[in-house]
Amino acid sequence: MDFKDYYKTLGLERGASEDEVRKAYRKLARKYHPDVSKEADADQRMREINEANDVLRDKEKRAAYDQLADHVARGGSPDGSFRPPPNWDEGFEFHRGANQGPADHADFSEFFSSVFGAAERRGAQRRNYRARGEDHHAAIEIALEDALNGAEREITLRSQELDAQGRPEFKTRTLSVKIPPGVHPGQYIRLAGQGMPGHGGEPAGDLYLEVRIAPHPLYRVEDRDLYMTLPITPTEGALGAQVKVPTPGGGVVEVTVPPKARNGLKLRLKERGLPGKPPGHLYLLLEIALPPADTDAARKAYEQLAQAAPFDPRRHLGV
Repeated sequence: MDFKDYYKTLGLERGASEDEVRKAYRKLARKYHPDVSKEADADQRMREINEANDVLRDKEKRAAYDQLADHVARGGSPDGSFRPPPNWDEGFEFHRGANQGPADHADFSEFFSSVFGAAERRGAQRRNYRARGEDHHAAIEIALEDALNGAEREITLRSQELDAQGRPEFKTRTLSVKIPPGVHPGQYIRLAGQGMPGHGGEPAGDLYLEVRIAPHPLYRVEDRDLYMTLPITPTEGALGAQVKVPTPGGGVVEVTVPPKARNGLKLRLKERGLPGKPPGHLYLLLEIALPPADTDAARKAYEQLAQAAPFDPRRHLGV
């Protein structure tokens, strides 16, 4: 049996703080959770991540694990394999964390069972187990219109649970979610009591849904701000113009394009983005669209423009 490096599993250094452990676990859980992950080895990786998190977030387990790691670093077993030294856990009282029930470690590794299994069973016999349920994380993709106006949607989630024999299995459930106006990418919607059940009469954990906004044909979302590419003609860019622009709320506004406008110029429509405190803005990125020279009249107009207003866009190249 090999020694498991739980710090490496979570991408951490040994001196990582409790907050760093928590953040690393949440980041990896969002990537490998079976509800959202497309990775081929997501189930196995998620088990490894849960196991490492179970140990490193618990002060007693972590202290004992670090002591074992020091033993391994000093040479460990003579044949190179890992075996816990006799009475290694003396002085430590292990307990299941706030998200663990009697069989929640059933799919953890042989290494975990050999190190912590017996000690946890002894601890469980010494007390009545009470703990709040574990918080769960998942993702929800919504339309931009839902973020603007709010909505109520149903989502279907898959989660891994243990059957009566302690074997892991996937279960599906459908939940109704209220989406408040103004949610933006990366924000979390909390569903109280929809996480894992508690133990010993303690409440269930919560479910946190990370908001993702589906691509929109007109607008790109950044936090609460919206960006839209606004095509203009060369004449409108050169001379200035008043052009009509659709807004995310469904209306139309008239925007002033200033004279001598160039590609990429950014115009701001104040507080026309996602609602909130403060509300976001709508930014218009100007893009000069060239009329096609697909008729005799169009080609003649281009020839006349070239003669009337000679222009060399490559003069700065020095060739």
